[in-house]
Amino acid sequence: MKELYEDTSPPSFPPLLRGEAVPAAIDPLAKAEARGMKGADPGLVVWSRDETNMRVAVLFTPGIPLSRAMGGAFAMMLGAADALGALAPPEVAVHFSWPGRLRVNGARCGVLRAAAAGHDPAAVPDWLAFALTIPILPTGTHEPGHIPDETTLHDEGCADIAAPRLIESFARHMLVWMTRFEDEGLAPLHKAWCQKCDEIGTPVETPGKGLFLGLDEDGGMILRNGGETRIIPLVRLLEDMP
Repeated sequence: MKELYEDTSPPSFPPLLRGEAVPAAIDPLAKAEARGMKGADPGLVVWSRDETNMRVAVLFTPGIPLSRAMGGAFAMMLGAADALGALAPPEVAVHFSWPGRLRVNGARCGVLRAAAAGHDPAAVPDWLAFALTIPILPTGTHEPGHIPDETTLHDEGCADIAAPRLIESFARHMLVWMTRFEDEGLAPLHKAWCQKCDEIGTPVETPGKGLFLGLDEDGGMILRNGGETRIIPLVRLLEDMP
């Protein structure tokens, strides 16, 4: 399938962002964590040379409490959706599942991860990194549709999308949303994200069981189970550092 992806030149990045490539065997989030712990400046985009997946991590120094800074997750997901909207055929539909799952034409096709200098929601973290993986090419010997709820961009008719071009488009669109987040707060991202989440108002099984009522002001899931309503905070996305 590699003949479909002739444009493999490195991605270019807009002002305020700078790229660092890593081999396919390296986790971009782990590299962004390492850079954050060494005091690297924000705006670092760690991208993988993996040709079968778009794998990218972005490092930030938010300057606001972690509970609010986690709203950057929505900038990442909306940036990815806008990038696919620009590069994919018009019939390709992108939706979200909380907290960090992308769906393409109804099937799972991308996941967001996060790591920070600490997990205290009220503290201002020294650094915060988000990572996004979107499968482009199928792997293994499974035929398309073998796992009905999982897909790749190739299986959904996006045969002309190469990872470097998706990365650079994502970076541009993500930066637009991140700038809006910094200037206007979470509200515009909250609204745009909810418009692409068709699970709101329906029963869900994960990450908690109940009726998904919507998002709170920090992007947490509002979940009702029987007579109990609770909020699952967006900080649950955070992974423990090795």
